[in-house]
Amino acid sequence: MTETRPTAPTDPTRRTALRAAGGGALLLGLGLTGCRSAVSETGAPAGEAGKASAEPRRGGTLSIAVNADFTPSLLFAQSAQSLQQRLIYNTLTRYDDRLEPQPELATSWEYAKDGRSVTLALRTGVTFHDGRPFTADDVIFAVKNLQNPLRAAQLRATAAAVTGFEKRGDHELVLKLAHPVNNLFDLFEFMIISDRNSVEDAVTGKKLNGTGPFRLTRWSPGSGLTLSRNETYWQPGRPYLDGVEIRVVPQADALLSSLRTGQTQLSFSVPGKNLAVVAAAPDLAISQYSTGGGAVYLGVNTTVAPLDDKAVRQALAWAVDRERILKQVLGGYGLASATPWPTSSPAFTEAGRTHYTHNPGKARELLKSAGHTRLDLPLLHINLPGDTAVAEAIQYDLRQIGVHVTLQPTDSAAAQKKLISQSMPGLWTMSHGFAQVQPSTLAVSAYPFNEAKNTSRFRSAAYSKVVREAWTGPAAGARANALREKITDTLLDEAFIIDLAIRGSVQVSAKKLHGVTLNKFSYLNLDNAYLVG
Repeated sequence: MTETRPTAPTDPTRRTALRAAGGGALLLGLGLTGCRSAVSETGAPAGEAGKASAEPRRGGTLSIAVNADFTPSLLFAQSAQSLQQRLIYNTLTRYDDRLEPQPELATSWEYAKDGRSVTLALRTGVTFHDGRPFTADDVIFAVKNLQNPLRAAQLRATAAAVTGFEKRGDHELVLKLAHPVNNLFDLFEFMIISDRNSVEDAVTGKKLNGTGPFRLTRWSPGSGLTLSRNETYWQPGRPYLDGVEIRVVPQADALLSSLRTGQTQLSFSVPGKNLAVVAAAPDLAISQYSTGGGAVYLGVNTTVAPLDDKAVRQALAWAVDRERILKQVLGGYGLASATPWPTSSPAFTEAGRTHYTHNPGKARELLKSAGHTRLDLPLLHINLPGDTAVAEAIQYDLRQIGVHVTLQPTDSAAAQKKLISQSMPGLWTMSHGFAQVQPSTLAVSAYPFNEAKNTSRFRSAAYSKVVREAWTGPAAGARANALREKITDTLLDEAFIIDLAIRGSVQVSAKKLHGVTLNKFSYLNLDNAYLVG
């Protein structure tokens, strides 16, 4: 039996169906088909550069270096602490590089003609780590869990569009929608399927019970996570690894040393300025996920005077030297850009990317026209080496136009909570995602851009209108392109989020490590990962 490649409907009235093949023969290929593989500087998959392909081998423990600890309260949100999500949990589907969804816990799906419902066929024979069978009730719970306002979850608006459930046995489920949405598969890739019986223990870190390839053995706050192979994993013969250790190494020098000495074999946390050192290490490889949507940005609280003046915000956008940040701070990995869209996005345009360039003269003129020659403002940033370097670069550039900022270093968890609660100071700098999937998702789900409630506290009836139209309309075609263009124009004109550089995840790994992938939300997939030598 062959698999028909599924796609989300480009028009809500179009009927789209998939009949995916089942059985072990199909499952063996899922990890390579449905996830993004990093590409090294030589063009080979991560860990393969300059080496002949090795046969997968079972055994070994992979040690991963991260610069910030797991934050249980943010379990259902995408953040820098989401790396372990796909190790413990599964999702319903996952995208390939063409944004075409592939089966995971959902094996097939069928849209209704009016785009107001989708029928899911769910994988059978799947159990949680505690032995309980996975059923349609777990999908219902997962959707309702994201609808819960007590959960920090970016795709709540899409989850909230699901207004009804019809079970047809334990492994078939109809999701009924209040209105068509074109990012439903973004939700399916983002939404981890957690155990409904222990969710409150999960958000405190006491028990993480999923269906994924690894079980949580121990969480040591401040030190990291220890995971062991799930011997009853639904994908035959996977994972290859015996276990995974996620080690918190916040100091850049220590993190780099752990990679160079072989104490750790994988990291996505190496600061850009240290990547040149890694490139010279004979046993390490640098790879990047070019279709990812990570971006470095300068955020602006529009309720803080004089940042409530659009001209002032635009002055900041002209002041920052994006190319210098890309080269000196990010190690040259990425793309200087005034818009959030990666080149793989249908919303990307070269005109948008280059709308703001480094022009301090124009920035000073805008400030002067707004009645300012000097401003003093706070700038919050995450207290990690790479983030601090970005903040210092912004600080330098803004000083050249008379804007003097005081840096406010903040730990990752506290910064994320401020982002979610709209309690940022006048300026802040962080990274965002959500531009790498359906473009409508960025403006209805990402905290900095959310049309209804964003971190900048920017409100606009016109912005909300175009975002809603883009979200509920077709995903392709002339109308979709026009709506995306209007969203981009609004972001550039209002400048409440000032994008600086697009950067997919940059992976540093031992050359003996093979088969590492990330999904579109940077959840790490090690189903097919193995160590050689």
